[in-house]
Amino acid sequence: MRSQRTRACPFPTAHEDAEAARLYVETPQTASASYALAFQDHDFLLRDELRPVRLQLELLKPELIQHEQNIESTVVIFGGSRIQDPEFATEWLESIQAEVRKNPTDPELARKLEKARRNVERSRYYDEARKLAWLISFHCQASGKLTHVVTTGGGLGIMEAANRGAHEAGAKSIGLNIVLPHEQAPNPYITPELSFQFHYFAVRKMHFLIRARALVTFPGGFGTIDELFEVLTLVQTRKVKPIPIILFGKQFWQRTIDFQVLVEEGTISPEDLELFMYAETAEEAWEAIARSEGLLSTDTTESTK
Repeated sequence: MRSQRTRACPFPTAHEDAEAARLYVETPQTASASYALAFQDHDFLLRDELRPVRLQLELLKPELIQHEQNIESTVVIFGGSRIQDPEFATEWLESIQAEVRKNPTDPELARKLEKARRNVERSRYYDEARKLAWLISFHCQASGKLTHVVTTGGGLGIMEAANRGAHEAGAKSIGLNIVLPHEQAPNPYITPELSFQFHYFAVRKMHFLIRARALVTFPGGFGTIDELFEVLTLVQTRKVKPIPIILFGKQFWQRTIDFQVLVEEGTISPEDLELFMYAETAEEAWEAIARSEGLLSTDTTESTK
């Protein structure tokens, strides 16, 4: 990612100055932290007063890399990290069922069994996210152009499923990970050179939308709902241009958020309900995206892996 100095520029590059700075003679003056070049002084960059600079760097670094990687547009897929791969969910259910057979009256096992059954039910969303990402990637990156690149929060669950589907289509995908207090790592299906880590939620949210041509939100928790409402607010207030906003799993979303109550209470307008749509299958969501982008063809529902 090293930039090249143009012949018209007489000044040395930062890399050249950094290399030259290593050649100084050790003295009490040069040994002082104050003598270090500011952009090489790690402790200085981490000072509270440098927060505005760090915000700028966090905005600029992923932007420059995506530009250099020729990412033209993206499709963002949100969803919960706790939604499991059906195979894993089924294995866990079977292990709990085996324990229950040994201890049928254990109330803790009964609670675990109910949770495991719910995990299996929800795991269909993992498969649908994986399939949707495959469809988007297969149809949009087949020509070699990096358009409608699948972008996720980079974690597990639905995010992993979407990056996995793109990977299985032989396409690139993006992961925008966030530093959290507990241990976290990007899922293994993100294209390595498009795997980013953020400190600031606000900057990460900007990167979700900078190139977005559509948003698909699968069931999730606080983080997923926060990201959904951020986008709905920006579109409603015309801070960003309208894009397809697809809520995957109508029953889940209507149980979770009663949008009609907001209309009845007068806190949103009836036409605000037109800002989003529902989908139940990957094919249905892909068709909505393709229609909005003029991408429909006779093979849009081609079977996935």
